[in-house]
Amino acid sequence: MKQIRTIALTTGGVVAWLALSTATHAQSSDALIDKLVDKGILTVKEANDLREETDKNFNSAYSVKSGMPDWVTSFKINGDMRGRYEGFFYPDNEAQIVDRNRWRYRARLGFVANIKDNFEVGLRLTSSEAVGGVGGDPISSNTTMTSNGSKKFVFLDLAYGKWKAVDNSLWTATTTVGKMENPFVYSDMVFDPDYTPEGLAQQFLFNVSELHTLKLNLGGFALSELAGSVSDAYMSGAQLRMDSKWTPKISTSVGLGVLAISGLEKLQTGDIAAIAATTTGKPGVPAQAGVPDQNKGNVRDYTIDANGNYKPLGSNPAPIYHFNPITADVAATYLFESFPMYSGAFPVKVFADYIVNPAAHDNDQGYQVGITFGKSGKKGTWDFGYRWKVLEANAWYEEVVDSDFGAFYQTGRNAARNLISTTDFSNNPSNFKSGYGAGTNVRGHVLKATYSPYDALTLGVTYYLTEVINAAPNTDRSPTGRVQMDAVLKF
Repeated sequence: MKQIRTIALTTGGVVAWLALSTATHAQSSDALIDKLVDKGILTVKEANDLREETDKNFNSAYSVKSGMPDWVTSFKINGDMRGRYEGFFYPDNEAQIVDRNRWRYRARLGFVANIKDNFEVGLRLTSSEAVGGVGGDPISSNTTMTSNGSKKFVFLDLAYGKWKAVDNSLWTATTTVGKMENPFVYSDMVFDPDYTPEGLAQQFLFNVSELHTLKLNLGGFALSELAGSVSDAYMSGAQLRMDSKWTPKISTSVGLGVLAISGLEKLQTGDIAAIAATTTGKPGVPAQAGVPDQNKGNVRDYTIDANGNYKPLGSNPAPIYHFNPITADVAATYLFESFPMYSGAFPVKVFADYIVNPAAHDNDQGYQVGITFGKSGKKGTWDFGYRWKVLEANAWYEEVVDSDFGAFYQTGRNAARNLISTTDFSNNPSNFKSGYGAGTNVRGHVLKATYSPYDALTLGVTYYLTEVINAAPNTDRSPTGRVQMDAVLKF
């Protein structure tokens, strides 16, 4: 017995040294403790006590070496770098626009500090392109390589505090405040993956059983804060999800959600400087500023002149319809044991999404259906997917949806009203002008293939073939091809 205790104490010293070294060594110490339990040298209680003691020693040493307060349990750095070639291609007989080729990059660098009592603080910097005087593009972290190697911008992409107030085997409750990753689980039909909202979110997870997990996501976000108004623009939402694993090979997910935007009249878009130059009619009250105008599609406020011509109401009109959409999504995945030229189990996933905005009188729906074979991200894995996607003009707010899914509007195109004019909207900076635009009022095909030759590197190709849904009378729905070729390095 004395010999066993001596071995245990000696092993404890070795384990403590391993735990004080690196995270890899800490994992090795856990494996060593498990092995000693298996051989009967340590009891389960002794093993747990030893783990607790080595954790304390590790935290003390980490605090000394890193200079962090002792209540910071870990500090992580993460990020990625993506290089992209992108091409836009139009029919040969399209006289209003020419094909375009460009090279872009996305660089992100993040920091996460885990703190005692289940707190977390996160920051992330990202590349992007400046939008007027309000910061970077809210729905894209891409920067175009141009302007003779000019120095590019870096923006704050994440800045949040998080508290997991409840964390046990039955359920968890998490609250996040600040500029955060989107707490809702939606496809890019509802939110662009680069969109990081600002506000408050709560997420609840309940383990119904070993096979079923119920999730509730809540959020309230600021869209436009105006010094000269007591009613600003806000977005709120709630989403209920059920994730199920029926067998080792079959899993499903089902989601139902509602979203709402208040203060719609404050969502004017366009040139911020031009709007700021106007007056509000009240002395000492700042001019009304708009939100970034990156996408197209929503029907916006307009008026009709004496000749019957449609004109925008003001230089940067807000959307005419409110947004209170209801969303639903469903997905099913089957896991094959293997597949040729694929490392590990091979998933096949089918999915569908639907959105409808009861507040709009027309063009109020959107949906997509698709299938994905495989899943990239680990060395030797790949995926290939196809989607058919339709997003009508007023189904949802154009400025938060996918910035890559767009189409070409011919001259005279009035966003989503089937109206035409060659002069009324030509000089207007709102969504009434022609040209390529992502957002709503678009339908088309999306094909994507990715391959991960290494854990840190993923290569991908995406092709969009799209057209506008409502084209102006006497104009064509010119099909638009968009190609993206990516190389992503992550750490």
